[in-house]
Amino acid sequence: MTRYENLNNGNRAVEVRGLVKHYGETKALDGVDLDVREGTVLGVLGPNGAGKTTLVRVLSTLVQPDAGSARVAGYDVLKQPRQLRRVIGLTGQYASVDEKLSGWENLYMIGRLLDLSRKDARKRADAMLERFTLTEAAKRPAMQYSGGMRRRLDLAASMIGSPAVLYLDEPTTGLDPRTRNEVWAEVKRMVAEGATVLLTTQYMEEAEQLANELTVIDRGKVIANGRVDELKAKVGGRTLQIRPADPSELPRMVGALAQAGLDGVAGATADQAEGLVYVPILSDEQLTAVVGLLGERGFQIAGISTHLPSLDEVFLAITGQKASVVEQSEDENELEGVAA
Repeated sequence: MTRYENLNNGNRAVEVRGLVKHYGETKALDGVDLDVREGTVLGVLGPNGAGKTTLVRVLSTLVQPDAGSARVAGYDVLKQPRQLRRVIGLTGQYASVDEKLSGWENLYMIGRLLDLSRKDARKRADAMLERFTLTEAAKRPAMQYSGGMRRRLDLAASMIGSPAVLYLDEPTTGLDPRTRNEVWAEVKRMVAEGATVLLTTQYMEEAEQLANELTVIDRGKVIANGRVDELKAKVGGRTLQIRPADPSELPRMVGALAQAGLDGVAGATADQAEGLVYVPILSDEQLTAVVGLLGERGFQIAGISTHLPSLDEVFLAITGQKASVVEQSEDENELEGVAA
């Protein structure tokens, strides 16, 4: 059986139902439901302490939930942890390589632990070192690597076994833009080859680059999900930006739109400094009606564009906060729970 043949659950590589996890009085997960379609990337967003890392640890069998169920790559997280570990990869928020071993030895060792033959483990180690631009440092101990190099080695280690499902928990934190782009390219390559990725991140650009769908978690609960464009539409839709050829026409243009009372078109506003009229719209039909009306009234238009809210704006609107820290961080709660 290949690493993908066990995926027979209606094209869902990950199924989570009612997951609950407490750390003392803190509810790290409070009834989380989510699905990740096979061969896609699900981006999981949320402020610090929202429950993202706890979710990843439960799905990778590192932490047992207090209630609920989860299946990953066709395996039950609680009942089949040993089988599951062989078909997943995990990159946490901090590099977890063996610093006394060389980069190549780290990757070869993990390949052998995943039951690759000596020949295949060597080939995979060489290939991943090359993909992550670590070939020249292959024989050096990992303790001599820079922070970015360790991070790349950690990512290579999570991918060495060609996992069916890959968990990336804020994988590019602290990486320079070039290395971040390399990581993104590798993730896209793996997804193209059939892997499924669950990505937690606070980089909105990263979510837009990689994720097919998004789930937003806050205080242990799923508070929104959908495609990027769907979430943007939920928090305000598009804004039509109109630039009149004559800036002095701004007030008259706004007045004309207000008097027309077009169905479904919210109030237009003018920005004198920018020389623009802003019209919130929800459909292409409304956009066409606005432009048609202005043409009928004889306005000369220098430019028209539409603007969707950024993913940062979506995140702020949905959670009510940016990536802020709650009273006690999620990782601190988890450490207490594991120690107990």
